[in-house]
Amino acid sequence: MSVVPQQLLAPGYAIPRLIKGGWQLAGGHGPVDRRSAIADMMAFAEAGITAFDCADIYTGVEELIGEFLRAWRERHGPNAPPVRVHTKCVPDRDLLPVLTFAHIEALIDRSLRRLGVDTLDLVQFHWWDYAAPRWLEAAGHLATLQRAGKIRHIGLTNFDTAHVQAIVESGVPVVSHQVQASLLDRRALRDMAAYCRAHQIGLRAYGALAGGFFHERWHGVPAPAEPLENRSLVKYRLIIEEFGGWHAFQQLLDCLTEVAVAHDTTVGAVAMRMMLDEPDITAVIVGARHAAHLASTCAALALTLNDDQRRAILALVHAAPGPGGDVYTLERDPTGPHAGIMRYNLNTASAP
Repeated sequence: MSVVPQQLLAPGYAIPRLIKGGWQLAGGHGPVDRRSAIADMMAFAEAGITAFDCADIYTGVEELIGEFLRAWRERHGPNAPPVRVHTKCVPDRDLLPVLTFAHIEALIDRSLRRLGVDTLDLVQFHWWDYAAPRWLEAAGHLATLQRAGKIRHIGLTNFDTAHVQAIVESGVPVVSHQVQASLLDRRALRDMAAYCRAHQIGLRAYGALAGGFFHERWHGVPAPAEPLENRSLVKYRLIIEEFGGWHAFQQLLDCLTEVAVAHDTTVGAVAMRMMLDEPDITAVIVGARHAAHLASTCAALALTLNDDQRRAILALVHAAPGPGGDVYTLERDPTGPHAGIMRYNLNTASAP
């Protein structure tokens, strides 16, 4: 097994600085071959990327990871190296006004069954609509289930700073917050980062590769025509527009390509390294769907950028007009384009 740097997320709970994401194994990203997906997970874990991110609303992904965990234990026996699985609790938007403890417990119990574990390592809570007032109560339900032994650690995902503060001040022991953060999107690295730093909450970044846009294939080409081939590209094409448009993105790719060539590496590795070097980012979640991407993913760990290279990249990033606002504010606007790719009611677990 390779040595991947680890960082404490909570006392006694270390995670690798690179985490394999699971969204691209869910619906909307093309067909998934179960045997190949499990083999790919095995390859990532053997390479030292021993943490996996998923969600109860990622169709079929918890079950896939559950199958992988059984295969991992069979291969390595009772002394198998620990593998961390971070899932999410995302109640359906239509259910929010009437949500009860029983609904939350049903979701957690289902994740336990799907993954085949007795305790969930980390449950990251998401709430679609702040106008539905039970979000703080629901976070408290997770704390109750943690005390019951069903959850080891509690995290959040895609909350803004004010709501993170309210949840923390209510007494829920939040250890992490999963946020979108990349060279294109620095919303989480402003007020959110300062608050989380002060309260020992680790920021875990997704979107560092912008759904695959940080790749040589997009350098020096016209903006892609619709329809795009998967939901990730649709999502991050919108972020590129918020950043400043395709021309500004191409200027950034020009710089990243120059740096990548100087280091004999890839554009994606440079983009990930920039996020790994952010002091408030505990780990970067990489949506590498296939083991074929493993070498380029790990390349970011060995990369060291010099000060001039970092300054050149950040000068373009800071010159960009957006995205503005707090974490996930754009995505929560029901009248805006970002809401158009959301799937609000993918959970069907109901109260017993």
